[in-house]
Amino acid sequence: MYRTYNPGWIEVICGCMFAGKTEELIKRIRVYEYAKKNVVAIKPTIDNRYSDTMIASHAGNFCKCICVDPHDLASIEKYVDDRKVEIIIIEEVQFFDEGIVEVCEKLANAKKRVIVAGLDTDFRGEPFKVTASLMARAEFITKLSAVCSICGAPATKTQRLINGKPAKYNDPIILVGASECYEARCRNCHQIIK
Repeated sequence: MYRTYNPGWIEVICGCMFAGKTEELIKRIRVYEYAKKNVVAIKPTIDNRYSDTMIASHAGNFCKCICVDPHDLASIEKYVDDRKVEIIIIEEVQFFDEGIVEVCEKLANAKKRVIVAGLDTDFRGEPFKVTASLMARAEFITKLSAVCSICGAPATKTQRLINGKPAKYNDPIILVGASECYEARCRNCHQIIK
């Protein structure tokens, strides 16, 4: 009995803020487009830091995408319900409802390549449930690190700052921002006020 090759899989690109996740995602999009693959890139509407309509990196690179409400998972399936779509890219996956995990599974099982990027931990250093669930199901994981803004060591933590001071443990988990409220930190320099 012969088995047929199923090109579907899930890949997760993760790490802390300023680790280059979006740069890596944009690089993959460009490589697949150069190879004439049919790519659909998606980001949540909540991520409007640099552009309302494009995936944008901190370094200033942009890539066209479809913006969707992170609570309306049916809209994702609507955009990729085309048999010609081969690769689905999802930016800032941690902002989506937990149902995104099943959407990604369904797409991978339908022979689509699903590549997601997002934070693996929140500002407290605790796992984002969506990202952690996708990492457990993924065939491939790329974990990126940054450089600690305090000591220069490899940074794997996202430090949230409120008026220049470490955030409190009980502050809201989601606060969309960039360098005005976040820094990359190593384990030793990461601080949370309890």
